[in-house]
Amino acid sequence: MEPCLFEEFTGFSPKTFIFLKGLQTHNNKAWFEKHRQDYEQYLLDPMRRLVMQLGEFMLTIDGGFETTPAVNKTISRIYRDTRFSKDKSLFRANMWITFKQAVKDWQSKPAYFFELFPDSYRYGLGYYSATPATMTKLRDKIDEGSKDFKTVFAQFQEQDVFTLAGDKYKRIFNPDHPPEILEWYQRKNLYVVSNHSIEETLFSVDLLDELIISFQSISSLYHFLKSL
Repeated sequence: MEPCLFEEFTGFSPKTFIFLKGLQTHNNKAWFEKHRQDYEQYLLDPMRRLVMQLGEFMLTIDGGFETTPAVNKTISRIYRDTRFSKDKSLFRANMWITFKQAVKDWQSKPAYFFELFPDSYRYGLGYYSATPATMTKLRDKIDEGSKDFKTVFAQFQEQDVFTLAGDKYKRIFNPDHPPEILEWYQRKNLYVVSNHSIEETLFSVDLLDELIISFQSISSLYHFLKSL
């Protein structure tokens, strides 16, 4: 089914999550092919519409973002790559949008994301896989008392939408820093995320407004992370 590219995003459907829960339970090709139309109508098509309407705004944050509303561009594949995984499930029971740099090594650069699960959703900003060199630069910024870091840190401390996440080293690198700074300093990887259960916002255009406001609020953090 071709996407309705000229129709506006009006929200997801309760059937979106019925499909995801069904795929989670019946993760096989026969079930998916039987419900392919549900996948295209209730999951893929609204994802495309959401990307189309968010894309213009995202380019005001970074003109280098990939904003093409297509699978493998901004939208994740529903099929899993099982070649190097112990989990041989054929399909993902989650799907996401990523606004990332249109470059080959985008995984090591900060990106915005929005993700649906069978019983929840989340959105945020951070690295898919930060390099050790990048995280060393972050620690250097903190150690030198960087004004840029102090600004984004203060802004982050004042908000209550996002939480800081990412794997941390167990060994404390610099015990002189206070605990709230060590939350950043000790990260192997870093992202900020806003987690939500299924709620009415998902089923209306209000989701678009929420993402625009929330993504704008952390744009300074995006540019700081990009500079590392």
